[in-house]
Amino acid sequence: MGLIHIEMFATLDLVGQAPGGPDEDPGGFPYGGWQAPLLDEVAGAQIAAAYEGTDALLLGRRTYDIFAAYWPRQEGGEDDGIATLFNAVPKYVASRGESELSWAGSTHLGADLADAVREIRERHEHVKVVGSLDLVQTLLRERLFDRLDLWLHPVVLGVGKKVFDDGAAPANVTLLAPPEASPKGTVYLRYGLAGGSPATGDMSAPDRGLGREH
Repeated sequence: MGLIHIEMFATLDLVGQAPGGPDEDPGGFPYGGWQAPLLDEVAGAQIAAAYEGTDALLLGRRTYDIFAAYWPRQEGGEDDGIATLFNAVPKYVASRGESELSWAGSTHLGADLADAVREIRERHEHVKVVGSLDLVQTLLRERLFDRLDLWLHPVVLGVGKKVFDDGAAPANVTLLAPPEASPKGTVYLRYGLAGGSPATGDMSAPDRGLGREH
């Protein structure tokens, strides 16, 4: 069975909307392109390495349309490596409509998203989910992911769509590698989905030495 990897860029207050540019997902959002001033060589290398081995993309329709208009024109340029990869692998699109998909190798997913994602898992080894916040909410809620790569950027926006919305399902995750910070302060976190439900406890319990008079 293959792995579903979510690749996500977020602010300190976990806004994940439109990191790449002002036209990416406007809808009254005033900070489109917030990631660009914070990108450096270290973070760029981390992102490129995260896509190594990718053999399929799983995208929401808005992200798909942005990518389809951009990546087919980038081969041979500064982003040739990722462009060549994205253009070559199959693209699976979660969309309510059945409008034409112009990017070569693209396929609409069926109405039952959960079943469609499980089929993709059986067909591919390393499936990457990029952006696609609405799709990510469904994958989180249905626990249809194996790994979350999160780049946490040193900026607070106060508005915008969040990586985890109010309907996010409780889940445990486990840190797969030590956090890595880039020169401009972005922290790269790699989590895997863990079993069970979130536990609770009491910080004033005697064995913790908290909440007692000294």
